[in-house]
Amino acid sequence: MKNYKKNILITGGAGFIGSHVVRLFVNKYPDYKIYNLDNLTYAGNLQNLTDIETAPNYTFLKGDIVDAGFLQKIFAEYQFDSVIHLAAESHVDRSISNPLEFVITNVVGTVNLLNAAKNLWLSNKQQSPSENLFYHVSTDEVYGSLDNGGFFTETTSYDPQSPYSASKASSDHFVRAYHNTYKLPIVISNCSNNYGPNQFPEKLIPLFINNIRNNKPLPVYGKGENIRDWLYVVDHARAIDDVYHEGKNGETYNIGGFNEWKNIDLIKVVCKVMDKKLGRKEGESEKLISYVTDRAGHDMRYAIDATKINKELGWKPSLQFEEGITKTIDWYMNNQAWLDNVTSGEYQKYYTKQYTS
Repeated sequence: MKNYKKNILITGGAGFIGSHVVRLFVNKYPDYKIYNLDNLTYAGNLQNLTDIETAPNYTFLKGDIVDAGFLQKIFAEYQFDSVIHLAAESHVDRSISNPLEFVITNVVGTVNLLNAAKNLWLSNKQQSPSENLFYHVSTDEVYGSLDNGGFFTETTSYDPQSPYSASKASSDHFVRAYHNTYKLPIVISNCSNNYGPNQFPEKLIPLFINNIRNNKPLPVYGKGENIRDWLYVVDHARAIDDVYHEGKNGETYNIGGFNEWKNIDLIKVVCKVMDKKLGRKEGESEKLISYVTDRAGHDMRYAIDATKINKELGWKPSLQFEEGITKTIDWYMNNQAWLDNVTSGEYQKYYTKQYTS
């Protein structure tokens, strides 16, 4: 078997952001062995990775990070020297209706991974700690809401406002605790809202693209005045690459798009581009907008200060939003079979059957 320079476990690699990270690492680093661990829940889809599924340096592993025994087994078998941890429950509305599911996956699952890494790396006397890294990918939502201007920095106090963000904040704290207590080599990154191809259509942009295509209502929380910083997912994958290779042990890096939009203004841009793509009269899709009762604990504004990653690692976004949203809409319009399979659940039935003995 080929000797690879790195044995990297990427969790949640069949999901939206994870699939872009897996693709980047498999294609860019043929001398790395990439293991994609995903439980293939509703948002994990191996159709996201058909272009690299036969690559010699890629292996898919189906499993749940909540299963501690399973994790101990695969760490012993495959001898991972690094983890890039993206597996998480991430939809705020789902966290409000079922907080415990988020605690189990995002907190307990992360601690299980930390234990598996610690048990392998810190007991292996032949391995230098410099060869190992636990990279935890988190969110800007752990910082709470910016109601009075300013930006989130790496030293901003945590103030999570939803069960989802609380579960991610807790997992961040556990990662730092394992670094401080056990000297486990770690880095953490907290990123702003992502958009782009392969995102499950419960999130705003793909949901609205699909609804416009099918002339369904566009539900907007409150008055649509909540502000988010948006980053094209491929740029996030590039940032993860940079942090993995150049980030300093124990450090946190904020990743943002320098690209703030009110929800309602972003939605109107999507409507405008979709009208053009569908050959509709300009303004036609805006008629689908309907304002609904605001979500509980809805943060008003997120905005990332990405100065640190820019100065220390040289990373910055490659796309302006107008270009990125057009590329995104083009992808969904050209991959309507993918979108229909995802919304109908057909892909999940297929992969559940394939990976169930």
